Amino acid sequence: MDGFASPLPERFTVMDKNKKIRSKRLRRRRHVRNKLRGDATQPRLCIHRSLKHFACQVIDDEQGKTLVSASTRDKSIRDQVKQGGNCDAAALVGKLVAERANEAGIKLAQLDRGHNKYHGRVKAFADAAREAGLQF
Repeated sequence: MDGFASPLPERFTVMDKNKKIRSKRLRRRRHVRNKLRGDATQPRLCIHRSLKHFACQVIDDEQGKTLVSASTRDKSIRDQVKQGGNCDAAALVGKLVAERANEAGIKLAQLDRGHNKYHGRVKAFADAAREAGLQF
């Protein structure tokens, strides 16, 4: 160093923190995904959460097919919400996917939250899907 004191200790850097977050996220994803295996009787309800949107799919892993999907990019939801990356939008997606799943004859599903923790948008989505009749 050039005589300037570093604001952080040398053993801690921002990259180390990001690596730690990334490794925890991957570990959580593997842990959740290894427990789940969707089939025709109880398919996997997989979610994807980004900063701007929220999407989900009901997947039959044995056939490798998506049975039902819903997203904040769907026109029916896009007209109702101003922004797709909040809890209200996630709740609308949960309600819509549950309605579509009921139409397809799907009553049970396994929630695959991936690396996401079960709070915030994920919890709002799951609660709305349960209220609309989908069971996890």
